[in-house]
Amino acid sequence: MDDNPLLDLTGLPRFSAIKPEQVRPAVERVLEDNRRAVTNLLEDPEQADFKHLVLGLERLGHRLGRVWSPVSHLNAVASAPALREAYNGCLPLLSEYASELGQNRQLFEAFERIASDDATLDATQRRLLDHALRDFRLAGVALPADGRKRFRELMTELSQLQASFEQNLLDASDAWRHHADNDAQVSGLPASTLRAAARTAREAGKTGWLFKLDPPTYVSVMTHADDPTLRERFYRAWVTRGSDQGDHDVRFDNSRLMERILDCRHEAAMLLGFSNYAELSLARKMAGSTDEVLSFLQDLAQRCRPQALREFAELEALAGRPLAAWDVGYYSEKLRQARFDLSDEALKPYFPVPRVLAGLFDIAARLYGLSISPRDEVETWHTDARYYEVFGRDGTALGGFFIDLYARSGKRSGAWMDECVVRAAFDPQISHPVAYLVCNFPPPDEDTPSLLSHQDVVTLFHEFGHTLHHLLTRVDYPSLSGINGVPWDAVELPSQFFENWAWLPEAIPLISAHHDTGEPLPADMLTRLRESRVFQSGLQSVRQLEFALFDFRLHAQYDPAHPGQVDTLLSQVRSEVAVVPVPDYNRFAHGFSHIFGGGYAAGYYSYKWAEVLAADAFSAFEEVGAFHGATAQRFLDSILAVGGTRDAMEAFIEFRGRRPDAAALLRQSGIAA
Repeated sequence: MDDNPLLDLTGLPRFSAIKPEQVRPAVERVLEDNRRAVTNLLEDPEQADFKHLVLGLERLGHRLGRVWSPVSHLNAVASAPALREAYNGCLPLLSEYASELGQNRQLFEAFERIASDDATLDATQRRLLDHALRDFRLAGVALPADGRKRFRELMTELSQLQASFEQNLLDASDAWRHHADNDAQVSGLPASTLRAAARTAREAGKTGWLFKLDPPTYVSVMTHADDPTLRERFYRAWVTRGSDQGDHDVRFDNSRLMERILDCRHEAAMLLGFSNYAELSLARKMAGSTDEVLSFLQDLAQRCRPQALREFAELEALAGRPLAAWDVGYYSEKLRQARFDLSDEALKPYFPVPRVLAGLFDIAARLYGLSISPRDEVETWHTDARYYEVFGRDGTALGGFFIDLYARSGKRSGAWMDECVVRAAFDPQISHPVAYLVCNFPPPDEDTPSLLSHQDVVTLFHEFGHTLHHLLTRVDYPSLSGINGVPWDAVELPSQFFENWAWLPEAIPLISAHHDTGEPLPADMLTRLRESRVFQSGLQSVRQLEFALFDFRLHAQYDPAHPGQVDTLLSQVRSEVAVVPVPDYNRFAHGFSHIFGGGYAAGYYSYKWAEVLAADAFSAFEEVGAFHGATAQRFLDSILAVGGTRDAMEAFIEFRGRRPDAAALLRQSGIAA
């Protein structure tokens, strides 16, 4: 057991040494140690204070997080059957431990006594206790014994259901292939996409091109393929992943899992005294009520939909016919080229990954005084991944991050930031924060670096915004450090805020240079790129609002007596908000991992909510300059550094001097207020 690399917390994870058979023993060992430590803390009256009991629990949670983090991460970026089995086998153990801790009445009462009796607590310590007491209640600590037992069962089942949902999506995507063997079938596709597909075909002993269902390939086909039959084939494959439609294996159908996930969430919310899961979700968010969220989303939809209708009519006029869902990306790219004389393929050579990363780090240096350096000797999980160390303005080590940018089999789709190590200061020891930054960009060729679309660049900036939030915290307590303790509808503020620098004339020259010649992005192309920012902002907005309204209404209106509501409700929301028609076989919800596999259930609205905060926060820089030092420092001090120690609205007001105003977002999007 002492040789188990997961239990070695002296440095960064030793990824190559981690074996699936070591996962469960490591987790069981930590859980056993933690349970023993909790018992000892509660049995000693002299330890019933903040320093010993509360910080003792913080230490235990921090250790468990460090052991589990590399396992969870590897399951997402290097999935394999044995690792998946080990990961899934530990989910019930972790869920049971979390429920056991959250329902420990002796612990809850001890925290209550400390909160009421200790007059020496500072504001951060009181905030930590307030969060902890809230979380005890939301874990069912006040329920009778049978209610607590049932709540634990639901949480355990949910952890397994959500993991299975994600794994079905991954398996469905990885198993799908499309073979093409004549030029007409692949007309219009970029050379980089064709090279990757030709290489896959050769490896499979085939001629022509063999396409996978990974995000870069899907986007490339939907945007550039001249053949509508090919576009529809990919569209059908993408929107039927994890469903009973399309030509995916029926083993990967998420229908039953989705119904059961909704059932479990609803029952858990009812046990805790809420009317529905949406109310339970809001207990940890900025928004105060379900009505407030629905009004917010419906008001934005009313403002955005007229413009979306006009934009869709423009596309149909260009095509000269009614458009299907798989036509929209293709004709949008044609219209963008016609309007701005600009295409993704013309832009990509100017955004090679090495240049984009160098510029990204330069922007972080100019804003926050950071110095970011690669550490090639640090072990990673794949040759694509790399580690970077981060230093502050005065040379102090702040932490670091792993970066893994390219799509491959066995890797979950999408882009995300996750925690490897959370900042913690347990005197005299300090754990510096470490992040995982993961994307799914097209991999480089043998002689060409990965070339990014500008939307890829925006995605990278978004995830780096999360990474900065994690790294620049000054909070010593793990449960309030970085993104922890931050309301879910405010956690996207730093990420969406940082996206703005991917569009600025002062910043784009830092992140762009032609990969062959080193020439800067031509000034006229830069102007057209910036003008294109508001292109189809109406269509993009109503798409996000469709997802947000569907998610929130699904959890607010769910009735276990009437199963099978998912597709019906989605159709209803689309009839009210959406503009683009979808075919009957579309099963978007079956692949909606944000809400069925991730942490955004009854919280997808957070993207739009935080977008309002981000646009208004960025307007402060529009008033004084993109790299205005004092304003950047104020954002760091008010938002990035404070983690969950401040009320999110109070923190925003401290930075902006007032409450947020949606006018900045509507102006930024080119949508009239």
